[in-house]
Amino acid sequence: MAKTYLSLGSNIGDRKAYLRAAIRLLGKHKDIEIGKISFVYETEPEGYIKQRKFYNLVLELETSLAPKDLLKICNFIEGLLKRERDIKWGPRTIDLDILIYNGDKIDEEGLKIPHPLLCERNFVLVPLLEIAPNVKLPSGVPVRHFFDKLTSVEVKSIGRVDD
Repeated sequence: MAKTYLSLGSNIGDRKAYLRAAIRLLGKHKDIEIGKISFVYETEPEGYIKQRKFYNLVLELETSLAPKDLLKICNFIEGLLKRERDIKWGPRTIDLDILIYNGDKIDEEGLKIPHPLLCERNFVLVPLLEIAPNVKLPSGVPVRHFFDKLTSVEVKSIGRVDD
């Protein structure tokens, strides 16, 4: 089983409901076991900024799925939850990104792990470090190293996904 961390985000409709639905759907897969779930954090959008604030969390899971197969499951769940890809970094019902997969480095077309922007985004680093404070990149560099270097971007905890 591969220890994996996913980032989930939503800024359309009932944001917590979309996060809950994605977690529930992941947990129903026979080859995925849900582990720790971070608090939900509200953050400003990045890139395309004329949109509602995001709710973000990070999820730890164990899986026997290969990285490409896990990505297919994530994309399938995004489709089930009506994710549209009209605007780069635009509004979305749900976004699932593989952040870290078993400490592996993967650089294939359509799949880059660790996630290329992992170390640049507080809305990913804060919840990741909450549930995995000692997590390291495949290079052995602690993820916390990057958090300490980021400029302050407000990441506000709003409680658990089931609250």
